[in-house]
Amino acid sequence: MTQQQSDLRNRFMLPMAHVISWGIVFGFPFLMLSRSGYGINWQEYLRHGVIMPLAFLIVFYANYFVLIPRCLFKEQMGQYLLLNFLLVVALSVGTHFWQEYICHIAPPPDYPAKPGGPPRWMFILRNACSLSFTIGVSAAIRLNSRWSQAEAARREAEQSRTEAELKNLRNQLNPHFLLNTLNNIYALIAFDADKAQQAVQELSRLLRHVLYDNQQDTVPLYKEMDFVRNYIELMRIRLTANVSLTTQFDVHPESRTGIAPLLFISLIENAFKHGISSTQPSFVYIRFSEVPGQVCCETRNSNHPKNTADKSGSGIGLEQVRRRLELLYPGRYKWQAGLNADGTEYTSKLTIYTNSAKPKSKSQ
Repeated sequence: MTQQQSDLRNRFMLPMAHVISWGIVFGFPFLMLSRSGYGINWQEYLRHGVIMPLAFLIVFYANYFVLIPRCLFKEQMGQYLLLNFLLVVALSVGTHFWQEYICHIAPPPDYPAKPGGPPRWMFILRNACSLSFTIGVSAAIRLNSRWSQAEAARREAEQSRTEAELKNLRNQLNPHFLLNTLNNIYALIAFDADKAQQAVQELSRLLRHVLYDNQQDTVPLYKEMDFVRNYIELMRIRLTANVSLTTQFDVHPESRTGIAPLLFISLIENAFKHGISSTQPSFVYIRFSEVPGQVCCETRNSNHPKNTADKSGSGIGLEQVRRRLELLYPGRYKWQAGLNADGTEYTSKLTIYTNSAKPKSKSQ
């Protein structure tokens, strides 16, 4: 159901709820009189079954449409209480006067006589208490309606803010990804022009994915895996003989599982950036796997920290991943990352729970 259809349904259901509720209020005395054994006395029903419910209706909607919005919502509590006090007194006295004098009807001949009776002020006080209770009901319903509207507006604003932040993160990721890739191609030009030309072709295929699929909330997992494979092949071009690269994709080649686009690429970039040395033996291991309800990205690499002169990227990639996970998969991911005991190997394992919610674990 669309939001517009939901709003139309709510606008229809609310008046219907009011009509049904007041129908019950006005119909209940009629039902009781019809079961009393004396038959239906319309004048008696007018006296007891209409006047007080009509007073309830007046005080309810006087609060619902006028006093609560104009006084209570504007924090004019003194004025609100005073106007309600005057309204209750007027209606309590007026309804009693109507019942006692204007609509005074003699009881049926066989109706049992009641000697004496409570004083008049007791009936007025009873009416006042009933009307005060109606005011409370009206205030509760109106305040709950206002709270619901405020909560809906808050959720809409939060959703808009989240969407804007995600869009901003995606816009940041594009130049960040492009910067790292261009740095790789620049390094290739210096020693192998043919490989650099091949890298540009690989880059064009990657950019097609970045420009189009990155604008969607989710993409099929198989498309994201194709993108990752192309990126790995682009990185493989510049690897030297002392680097061992191992990849493993345990994902169905046509998997339609929805996943946020470009979510894993920063993890792959990080593995290549810090796992490769031009002078020492190095390795990079990348594995993707999928089981029902879970998608996992695991990377392991030798640790070769870059010096301050290295400009291959701004270091914002992992922060973007962390923030996007918080926004897109709150409570539905687990990310474990860190160095081993001697600091020679870095491991990252990110698990996305695509169905059921799981306890959230931030990166370590």
